[in-house]
Amino acid sequence: MTNFSPNMLKTFETCPQKYLFKYVQKISMPQKSSHFEKGKKIHALANYYLRGDDISKLETALDEDELKIWENLKQNEFFQKTYVASEYNLSCKVGEYWIGGRLDALVKDENYYYILDYKTGQIPKNPEYDFQTMVYLLCASKKFGNNIKFVYIDLKNNQNCVIDFDKDYEKPILEMCNKIKNAKPSVEHSKKCEFCEYRKICI
Repeated sequence: MTNFSPNMLKTFETCPQKYLFKYVQKISMPQKSSHFEKGKKIHALANYYLRGDDISKLETALDEDELKIWENLKQNEFFQKTYVASEYNLSCKVGEYWIGGRLDALVKDENYYYILDYKTGQIPKNPEYDFQTMVYLLCASKKFGNNIKFVYIDLKNNQNCVIDFDKDYEKPILEMCNKIKNAKPSVEHSKKCEFCEYRKICI
């Protein structure tokens, strides 16, 4: 049975044809890795750091920009809360569907659990209704209760976006899962297609 991730839901919402290529036909297209390298480094460092590993040698391998971002993350108020888990897989059942994903980190204080998501690029335009926010909060609430918040840590601008759990998140997730289940092949081209890695094979 398919376990729907936030990226799967977002991809289908953006383009059902891309969803078909990527998740049904499992066609993998090459992408420039340089765009993701900075984020991968910071995520790996954060995971080791939170687990209590010695990262002193890894820190020396960071360039000036990466080091600045890393220092911002270490000093972030949410990153300093009590560690629960990092790179943490979480899933739950909504209706007839399974949803889930991997959290960058989960921390807590005396009042709340906090899902942390580090962003070296842009945070979502409407973060409270982004599928990543909704799926992660809904799954975490099933395990840890409703006293939970999602925190986008915007490392580019050194600021936080904090979102409360909303029990109504289940509805849009179910609607999108139903759309995927009942989808019929269709292609609607737009300007976004110019930047899609599948544009050369899409007809």
